[in-house]
Amino acid sequence: MTTDSRTLAAYADAAADYARDWDEQPAPLDMYALLTTHFKPGPTADIGCGSGRDMAWLAAHGFQVYGFDASPELLAHARQHHPDLSFAVAALPALEGMADASFQNVLCETVVMHLSQEQLIPAVKRLLAILRPGGTLYLSWRVAAVTERDKAGRLYAAIDKQVVLDQLAAGDEVVFDRFEISASSGKPVQRMVVYKGLGA
Repeated sequence: MTTDSRTLAAYADAAADYARDWDEQPAPLDMYALLTTHFKPGPTADIGCGSGRDMAWLAAHGFQVYGFDASPELLAHARQHHPDLSFAVAALPALEGMADASFQNVLCETVVMHLSQEQLIPAVKRLLAILRPGGTLYLSWRVAAVTERDKAGRLYAAIDKQVVLDQLAAGDEVVFDRFEISASSGKPVQRMVVYKGLGA
């Protein structure tokens, strides 16, 4: 299983356009405020890093950050514009090549809605698995009433929040859980911050 093939094809066909659009949007100050509050010093993964915009912010604020994306074309743009940062190809839900308990913080901003319903459960489990005990997961997704594709073919799945919550272990703690309008994209998003249990 991997990220939806039609979504990947859409990003491959117009990677520079998508990256430029993200880079030119207003800064996601609402998300950055959450990261400032909840992320702790330590190795940090940006899963679905796209253009590298949020990685650059994390690096500028002292985080040891690593970017991963399923799209080689988007990563080419990111490497060109952020040559001092570290990028690699990796796709949800497997995130192959990443060891469990590798990261203190994991950022996954508006990515999982590009997965099928069958891929969502293993993706959330994998995001939690690569976190160290006591680490922090920031997870968000675009909210949609029904599963559909945009004109380019990108998948936007309607995600049941309870399905995400059901993947948490007994010691995990949800410290932020809110539906908001993104200050950057202007789109409706569900945002969640989870502290992984120390015994996980």
